[in-house]
Amino acid sequence: MASAGTSAFGKFLNSPVGPKTIHFWAPAMKWGLVIAGLGDLARPADQISAKQQLSLAATGLIWTRWSLIITPKNYSLATVNFFVGCTAAYQLARVAFSKKEDSQNTLEQAKAAE
Repeated sequence: MASAGTSAFGKFLNSPVGPKTIHFWAPAMKWGLVIAGLGDLARPADQISAKQQLSLAATGLIWTRWSLIITPKNYSLATVNFFVGCTAAYQLARVAFSKKEDSQNTLEQAKAAE
């Protein structure tokens, strides 16, 4: 039987980004942002805050890059931030398409009223 220090689980447990550190728990908790973003897919696009989604997309992409240049590299943090950025970017696209569609409908109604 391998000792805890040399087993794969022991190495993970004692690694610089293992569950004994904030480097493990911060990304684990941040998945809540991704889940919330996916839950917002059911929300109408006119009820989504573009400013909030823009800040989530920007910070997601910035922190993805940061987590790949720090020591130790934190691939778990990079992954969750990438998905936060992607989810927010998708929500921004929904907002933009909704606003474009609304403006086209308004234009068509104005032409029909003439």
